[in-house]
Amino acid sequence: MDPYGLRRVVSPRGALPQRADVLDPALPLGEDELALDVEALAVDAASFRQLEQAARGDPARVAAEIARIVRARGKLHNPVTGSGGMLLGRVAEVGPRHPAASALRPGDRIATLVSLTLTPLRLDRILAVHPETERVDCVGRAILFASGPWARVPADLPEALALSVLDVCGAPALAGRLLRPGQRVLVIGAGKSGALVLARARELVGAGGFLAAADRSRDALDGVRDAGLCELALEVDAADAVATLRAVEDAGGPFDLVVSCASLPGTELSALLAVRDGGTVLFFSMATSFTAAALGAEGIARDALLVVGNGYVPGHAELALDLVRRTPALRDLLARRAAATPAAPLAPAPARAGS
Repeated sequence: MDPYGLRRVVSPRGALPQRADVLDPALPLGEDELALDVEALAVDAASFRQLEQAARGDPARVAAEIARIVRARGKLHNPVTGSGGMLLGRVAEVGPRHPAASALRPGDRIATLVSLTLTPLRLDRILAVHPETERVDCVGRAILFASGPWARVPADLPEALALSVLDVCGAPALAGRLLRPGQRVLVIGAGKSGALVLARARELVGAGGFLAAADRSRDALDGVRDAGLCELALEVDAADAVATLRAVEDAGGPFDLVVSCASLPGTELSALLAVRDGGTVLFFSMATSFTAAALGAEGIARDALLVVGNGYVPGHAELALDLVRRTPALRDLLARRAAATPAAPLAPAPARAGS
């Protein structure tokens, strides 16, 4: 048994797959592994934005860089951000000793709930890039280890909506552990993870609580505010800590809980300046520098609990999907965002197999 996929590590030897430089997706399927025919990659927001900036907004160049990374590393592990994403696919083969051997059959559609930075991956072709939802339609093969969580694609929700929710399903589950009745809560970033956190906070802080969202995008803020997910929308660039501090002061002062879902780097100090002494900051973004967060808190003498956002919480997938089901305004908001995404079709040139 090899539940962590150690045999697929090419270099350096002794590393776990997430820390490895290169994985081998071409080995025969292990008895406790699961093979997937890949249909789409949901690229981590921080990674996609970095790729997009480097490509100057050209989807073809984004696709080419994704193909290059996978070809070189045997996984999608952005060397700049250190992040990856997750994927959607159909079960191709299930090893007899995989934990899901009795539950899954070839052809079942599932989404992986484990990072692409540790998922052995081969890309044969990239079909289209969807910049607004960081989705990449493709053809390929991936391997899921015995330790890797997954979720069935629900039949009662549109596929694009379900995938966008499952991509960040750890956010509302983890935030739920920190939310308390009557809290003042600020969510930085009004994208899909921010919207889910706000919806979960709406359920848990109660009538005595106060919810605010901060984002540099007026459209994103209008979406969460019009959905009734917050009382206050702060149009501010969280990379500008001074401007954020002023906006927080104008909003009545620091918050009990700050959840940072920002997809761009350099927002750590804004989150720290927005939280009260004795409060909590949850960093749920792969764009976060945890060195900057720790040293930033020390530098401004902020006595706050800093929580690293772990994308895995038991039951997180169903919690997030059920949250969408029972919150019509949230469902409509996320569905509109997913459906409105223009695809950037690409020429069907082979992406070349990775090794």
